[in-house]
Amino acid sequence: MLCKVLKIRKLSPSAYVLRLDRKELVYKPGQCFNLGLKGSGVNREYSIYSGADAPYLEFLIKEVQGGTVSPALKKVKPGEEVALHGPYGAFIIDSDRTKNTLFTFIATGTGIAPFHSFVKTYPDLDYRIINGIRTAEERYDYNDYDHKRLTTCITRDNCWSGFKGRVTDYLQQNYIDSTHVYFLCGNQGMIQKSYDLLRIKGVSGNHIFTEAFF
Repeated sequence: MLCKVLKIRKLSPSAYVLRLDRKELVYKPGQCFNLGLKGSGVNREYSIYSGADAPYLEFLIKEVQGGTVSPALKKVKPGEEVALHGPYGAFIIDSDRTKNTLFTFIATGTGIAPFHSFVKTYPDLDYRIINGIRTAEERYDYNDYDHKRLTTCITRDNCWSGFKGRVTDYLQQNYIDSTHVYFLCGNQGMIQKSYDLLRIKGVSGNHIFTEAFF
């Protein structure tokens, strides 16, 4: 499918939001799509960033230096088309559980994308986010979240007054509520270590869901 680019919104020197014409596509928050340049035959997988009821599709993309797809997508002009395939995946919330389940979302970098879609789609969601980033400028669309529910773990910003360290450091040092359902999204190393820490702290494997970005 070809979709028209509506807007590209810069969030940081290396991250941007790509907004596309939705064309009445139906998807579930947390699912992903394959995106690429029109006619290139090369694509990459990105989680949906927009809410299920948004009139457009949005994707949070980090520009990878020397990459094939992310730098090229950033240069596409509004009105031009990109190739889109999907949706795919089962990294989703059962809508019947949104009002009686406590959720903790653990992310690194652009791995926060599916959780942004969750929050935008389910306004009554009882959630907490633990977000691992390098610097404060990577707090993408920070004001879209309830700040009281968001813990930011920063590794490379000496001026940061909040938690300094990795997500896994935070999990090791703080209380983990084993009654929550945990969704983990980001790099494979974080996911593996976080999964092990959650299990050690009493969280059932049936309450942990993962999506690795790289």
